[in-house]
Amino acid sequence: MKHAALIALLLATTAQAETLHQKLFTLDTHLDTPSFFDAPGWDFAARHDPAIDLSQVDLQRMQAGNLDGGFFVIYTGQGPLTPEGYAAALAHARNRSDSIDRVMAANSRAIGLATTADEALALHKAGKLVAFKSMENSYPLGEDLSLLAEFKRRGVRLAGPVHGANNQLADSSGDKPKWNGLSPLGRKWVAEMNRLGLVIDPSHSSDDTFDQLLELSKTPLLLSHSGSRDFTDLPRNLSDDRIRKLAAKGGAICVTSVFLAPMNMTAERAALFEKFENIETLSQADREEMARQWRALDQRDPIWKADFERFVQATLHVLKVAGPDHVCFGADWDGGGGIAGLADITALPHVTERLKAAGYSEADLEKMWSGNILRILRAAEVK
Repeated sequence: MKHAALIALLLATTAQAETLHQKLFTLDTHLDTPSFFDAPGWDFAARHDPAIDLSQVDLQRMQAGNLDGGFFVIYTGQGPLTPEGYAAALAHARNRSDSIDRVMAANSRAIGLATTADEALALHKAGKLVAFKSMENSYPLGEDLSLLAEFKRRGVRLAGPVHGANNQLADSSGDKPKWNGLSPLGRKWVAEMNRLGLVIDPSHSSDDTFDQLLELSKTPLLLSHSGSRDFTDLPRNLSDDRIRKLAAKGGAICVTSVFLAPMNMTAERAALFEKFENIETLSQADREEMARQWRALDQRDPIWKADFERFVQATLHVLKVAGPDHVCFGADWDGGGGIAGLADITALPHVTERLKAAGYSEADLEKMWSGNILRILRAAEVK
């Protein structure tokens, strides 16, 4: 009887958490799902089976009440700092932006593009899901910062200067110092971002780059997918001292499910990552075979030796450092995120459940899931 009563209590607690989660307006600040939008036969409107498809976000899983929206990423890998490299990157970024527009237009009854906090809330009130656009790596701008205005017209509202390697704007956390932070052009990039009312995302930035972004930006920063270096000592994460400085200036850090442990990048996995980076070139059969190989490798030798419990502890650590007014979520779905127990967005109610059990109020959770993000968007908007 005691065992049965415990099971009943746990089920009731989980049901309450799911009800609360569905009540909250939930946003994720880093959805790499557009990498699938041009893949042959892949349909954002269909519910994809995690057993045969690596995608973690689709319309049906969002509609189930687990994720109300987020920032769909225009991601560009780092290439050569040459006119040819810049031209190819710009063409790629424009195409990715167009793909987001096409997919959202095809599903406009269920989801809408937003460019402001108020537009997002209006879509949510109307019963629709919300799609913002962000730019991961400003490399496609080349040396022409006027292109930022073009991407604002295209709907981008959040952008980071750099990705995994240094570029013309800044140093990356994944590279050796070149500029010792921002380049001269990068400093102008900050001013232009502020002028246009765009939010700056320091994720992937080196420490010096972060420090200079924090110093120069006239509006709060939003780290779309980052973690605490004091919790997991990796260069990609941010020190607790910097997280405190971020919070002191009104910014927020969106906790990610990656870099909770060292990345286990074997040669076999690197080859699969190369395929994943070019997933739009693979047929459906080839994608399913890649997914089979990926999952078999991850069962045998996980890329992240971390699980849901470590994600929860990482989140609680960041909350202790920054407070609920400066924490949000950006798990890096469809970009390398996802761990045991948090494999796709259907598991998000469990995050709400654990934070509620840790003593965080419904008001706190509302801030974490969307309120802090909307506040920072409003702070950046050109009046």
